[in-house]
Amino acid sequence: MSAPLDLTAARTALEAEARRLRAELGEPIEAPGQMTYGSQASAASQVFAQQRDLALRDHEKVQLRRVLEALGRIDAGSFGRCVTCGLPIATERLEAIPWAATCIDCARAAPR
Repeated sequence: MSAPLDLTAARTALEAEARRLRAELGEPIEAPGQMTYGSQASAASQVFAQQRDLALRDHEKVQLRRVLEALGRIDAGSFGRCVTCGLPIATERLEAIPWAATCIDCARAAPR
């Protein structure tokens, strides 16, 4: 049986994660420098780094949305219940992933 859910701790963790994500999203991504003759490898490395940073930024945006949705579930009184099946989400899962919206069974069954 799971321990009781500590909503105050969950809110604190979610708010800290939201602050961290907002700070990271506020950092600029550097554009590749001007390519000169003989610097194709350097330019390719710069473009790769920029593309990686853009992909990470997209992931952070999705993560921030999940965190804000979890805060909304706390406010609505539905935090800790699976959005798919309605059953309780294990406290251990919420302690590890406070923005988890589904129980472990529904998460396993969901397409990736």
